[in-house]
Amino acid sequence: MLYARISGIASYVPDDILDNDMLSKMVDTNDEWITTRVGIKERRILKKEGEGSSYMGAKAVEKLLAETGTKPEEVELLICATSNPDYRFPSTGSVIAHRCGLKNAYAYDIQAACAGFLVALEDGSAYIRSGLKKKVIIVAAEMMSSMVNYKDRTTCPLFGDAAAAVLIEPTEEKTGVIDAVFHVDGEGRDHLLMRAGGSVLPASAETVANGDHYVFQDGRYVYKHAVTDMLESTLDVAKRNNLTMDDVDWLVPHQANLRIIEATSSRAGIAPEKVLVNIEHYGNTSAASIPLCIDEYKSRLKKGDKMILTAFGAGFTWGAMYLIWDL
Repeated sequence: MLYARISGIASYVPDDILDNDMLSKMVDTNDEWITTRVGIKERRILKKEGEGSSYMGAKAVEKLLAETGTKPEEVELLICATSNPDYRFPSTGSVIAHRCGLKNAYAYDIQAACAGFLVALEDGSAYIRSGLKKKVIIVAAEMMSSMVNYKDRTTCPLFGDAAAAVLIEPTEEKTGVIDAVFHVDGEGRDHLLMRAGGSVLPASAETVANGDHYVFQDGRYVYKHAVTDMLESTLDVAKRNNLTMDDVDWLVPHQANLRIIEATSSRAGIAPEKVLVNIEHYGNTSAASIPLCIDEYKSRLKKGDKMILTAFGAGFTWGAMYLIWDL
């Protein structure tokens, strides 16, 4: 039986920092208000003219190839998780593959909002477990600043730009991606979305004037569902694999809001020191947040560590994954 192990991980964040004091000069807010409500001090913003999510994704993939000693032509598949594609079409995955010289790889995008990395990793693992592919890259690339209204004090402090990538390969050891549970409920559509730019409400002078191309979030509604759904999926995947919270070495939650992270982990009964958190410095980077966080803490991870990754995003779409670390 084959399993899909993570054999490498890398990330990229832009150099430009937008901190809370800088934001307070742009919109009616302040450092104390932001920090106490969401736990964010600063976020990275891509300011490179003419570049978008693919630029960051390619940077992460190039670093991943270098650190794992993988030749571009060895990669057979690249799956890109993003809610901020460079274009409606072609896929951002295809742009990243071209930029990185992945001549023998097929590439496509997955749009599962903040849960995108987990969904893409599950899909990539299926290719590995089935024997169809031997080297698959999962990359999450999110230029969140491209959809943020910096006049909206409720949403502009939340988001930052980043990308992260993992290489997955087959192994006969029971390690890597072990199990995952995912859910979707379209009832959440009106509470977290970008109203315009799709086929329902195509771009026009009116939609631009109305600010319909920015992210809209009903914060209280989303908070309640995020905590409940991330908690339940975390407990579900643990139960399915006969794990107690004492057995879990690390919980890696989507970095959306420090209050959500703390509420989810405390209700699950996981000790705070087992919860990986980096939201203070990067904000919510959507699909990139989980792999970005893992990459930052990878020096603390040991081979055989049992990890649960959990995320919640627009759709609503949410879930959790049980992973055994193998680096």
